[in-house]
Amino acid sequence: MIDLFIGSLMMGWTTLAEYLAEHVVTCLIPAFFIAGGIAAFIRKDAILKYFSPDAPKKIAYGIASVSGTVLAVCSCTILPMFAGLFKRGSGIGPAITFVYAGPAINILAIVYTAKVLGFDLGLARAAFAIILAIAIGLIMAALFRSDDDATRKKMAAMPPAPASEEERPRWIVPLFFILLIGILITGTAQIDWMIKFPIIYALTLGVAYLLIYFFQRDEVTEWGWETWDLTKKIFPILLIGTFALGMLAFFLPPETFAPFFGTNTLQSNLLASFVGTILYMPTLLEVPVIGTTFGYTSGVMAGGPALALLLSGPSVSLPSLLVISRIMGMKKTIVYAILVIVFSALAGFIYGLIIG
Repeated sequence: MIDLFIGSLMMGWTTLAEYLAEHVVTCLIPAFFIAGGIAAFIRKDAILKYFSPDAPKKIAYGIASVSGTVLAVCSCTILPMFAGLFKRGSGIGPAITFVYAGPAINILAIVYTAKVLGFDLGLARAAFAIILAIAIGLIMAALFRSDDDATRKKMAAMPPAPASEEERPRWIVPLFFILLIGILITGTAQIDWMIKFPIIYALTLGVAYLLIYFFQRDEVTEWGWETWDLTKKIFPILLIGTFALGMLAFFLPPETFAPFFGTNTLQSNLLASFVGTILYMPTLLEVPVIGTTFGYTSGVMAGGPALALLLSGPSVSLPSLLVISRIMGMKKTIVYAILVIVFSALAGFIYGLIIG
C-alpha cells in the first residue's frame, strides 16, 4: 500500500514537473500578461451593448462568439456576466452564444491547448467553438423567440452609456497586444534560444516604451493587478489539478480509456461530449485531463473525442447548468445542454474524419 502511494506521488510530481518545464515560462506567463492586458485595457461596455435582440445578427452573434477573448479568461466569471447580460437586456441568442464561447475561446485556453495538445487541435478548438456558439445561440433564439419581447422593453428603458474620449492614439493598444503576442509566439517557437532571446528582448523594450510614454501609471498598475488576479485564481488550480491527474494516471493509466475514446466513432464522440458536459473542470485543467488522464498525448485518445470534450467540458458542467437554470429556467437549460452535447459530438466526429 505504501509503495502504491509513493508511486502515485512520484507519478504526480513527474507529470507536474514536465508541464512546468515545457509550458510555463514560454507559454503561460506571456499568456497571463496578455489576458491581464485584455481585462485592463479593453472596454467591456463597448462589447456588451451590442448584444441587444434588435442588433444586426452579424454584429450581435459575431461579437458574442469572440468576446470571451476580451471579457474573461476564467470560467467562473462567465456565469455572473451571463446573468448580468439578461438583466441589461441581452437577447437570449447572443447571451447563449457568449456563455458557451466565453470559456472555450479565451486566450489562455487556446494558447495552452495549441502548445500542449498540438496546433491543429488548438486551431480546431478555436474555430469550432465560434461556429458552435453561433449555431447554438441562433437555435435557442429561434426556439424561444417570445422571450425577446420582454427584453426589448428592458433595452428601451436603459439609459445610454456615457461617451469617453481616448487621450492616446487608437493604434497604441493594438500595437501593445501585437508586441505581447509576438513575445508569446517567439517564446513557443521551436528555435534556438540564441535567436529567441534578442527578439524577445526587443519586443519587451517595445512594450516598455509604450507603457512609459502612452499609458497612465494607474493603467499600468491595473494591468499588473489584473494579471496577478488571474494568475492567483488559475495557476494554483492548474498545479494542484495536474499533480492530481498524474496520481490518477498511476492507478488508471490512459489505456483504461482506449475502449471508450480510442476511436473516432459517433458513439465515442457523444460519450466524450456527455462526460465533458457533466464534469467540472477549472480553466485550463481540461488540457492535462485530455493529454494525461485520457491519453491524447500518448496516442490513446482519438482526436475526435478529444475535441468533443474540449468543446463541451470548459463551457458547461453540472454545477454551471444548475446556475444557468436559475437564470433562464429549467426548460431552456435542458435544451441548451442537449444542443451542446450534440453539436460538440458532431464537431469532434467531423474533425476526426478530417485528420483521418
